Amino acid sequence: MCWEGPLRRGPSLRALPRRLRRSEFGSAASLESLLMPRAVLALLLAVAWRGCVAYEYEHEFWLRVDGSGRVNVTARPELWAAAKGLTSAQAADPDRAREAVRAVFESSGLRVQRVTLTHRGGRPYIFVSASFDDVNRLAGTPAFPDLELSLRRDGEHLRLDGRWRRPPGLPDPPPAARDGLMAVRFHVPSKVYSHRNAFGGVERGNIVGWRETVAEGLAGRPLEFGADLDARSILLSTVGLFAAAILAAAALVAAILFCVVRTGRAARKGPT
Repeated sequence: MCWEGPLRRGPSLRALPRRLRRSEFGSAASLESLLMPRAVLALLLAVAWRGCVAYEYEHEFWLRVDGSGRVNVTARPELWAAAKGLTSAQAADPDRAREAVRAVFESSGLRVQRVTLTHRGGRPYIFVSASFDDVNRLAGTPAFPDLELSLRRDGEHLRLDGRWRRPPGLPDPPPAARDGLMAVRFHVPSKVYSHRNAFGGVERGNIVGWRETVAEGLAGRPLEFGADLDARSILLSTVGLFAAAILAAAALVAAILFCVVRTGRAARKGPT
């Protein structure tokens, strides 16, 4: 979550010599106790800032190993027109754009959870969240004319491949609408063995993403992506390890009980 509230100002570093002369900090340890919270706060803000990148056009997928999942798409209306084919009249009216986006996604076989109109920096953005049964059926549909995407089994692994590319023949947005970044991001269900130059590597264990500038995307530069995944979901692997640990513990307890009972019987029989 991004911190938007005011930060309370700590003690000024310029005042440190004066405070030291006044014996408010009597040792180097006291000085460290003052500076350490600032260092920790700076580190936390740096980490939070990395997760606070705002995209002008974004596809965000949550995938399962069977290919089903959910997708969120967020973009300004003029970028919906430039990449997904909304008409100029629809893009000029955010309410009409929202209705058109819902219709396009539903006609493509997705189950739409919600379509909302939000604002950021005085600009309108259309957000849609929808679920699907097979990610391999999304490419080329009216909802995703700009996306090629596949998730295929390759031995013991899953192979995620695809690219984003603006379809030809769509209207160009005005120059003022070509700023910012666009991205395609995936929350994958299993361990990532390798990826094709994801901009942030593997984030938080199972997130990979690719991005470029909006200007590059509108100029026709493709955004290619790919990753090699484990065919077993993280949840299934965790449950399997937990079950194996329980079975091992039960076997150990059974072996100990067997040895104790056997030793007791031998002691009762005594020497012959």
